Amino acid sequence: MSAPKQGDVFTHDIMYTQEQVDLYAQISGDTNPLHINQEVGKAGMFGRCIIHGHFSASVFTKIFGTLLYADGHIYMKQNNTFLKPMFVDTPYQAVITVKAIFPEKNRVLYETKIIDVASGAETVTGEALLMNKKQYVW
Repeated sequence: MSAPKQGDVFTHDIMYTQEQVDLYAQISGDTNPLHINQEVGKAGMFGRCIIHGHFSASVFTKIFGTLLYADGHIYMKQNNTFLKPMFVDTPYQAVITVKAIFPEKNRVLYETKIIDVASGAETVTGEALLMNKKQYVW
C-alpha cells in the first residue's frame, strides 16, 4: 500500500449488537440503563436504548489498528462530536478521509465520520492524528 494522499477515502461498514453494547458496559463501567435496559430505553427520549458514544467511535481504533496502514500506526489524538444517537442492529458506515499530511513528522490528520446508512445522516464526526514511520513516507 502506498503512502496516503490528501483526499484519500476509506470506508468500513459496521453494525453493533446489544450483546456488544452490554459487554462494553461491563468493561467500561458505564452501566447507564439508557444503554442496557430495554424498558428504560423505550421510555427514554429516543424510544429505545442507545449505543455508548465512545463505543460507537471505537470503530476508528479498529480501522487504524487493523485495516488501514495498521503496521506501525501510533494513534496520537482523536476527537469526536456525537451528533445523533446510534442504535443496535442498524447499519452504519465509518468514513475516513485524509485531511492533511505532515511528511516531516510521518503524520496524517484524518477526518473521521460515522454515517447512518439508511438516512445518510452523520452520527459521529471528528479527527484523528496518526504517526507511522513505516508507511507514512513520501
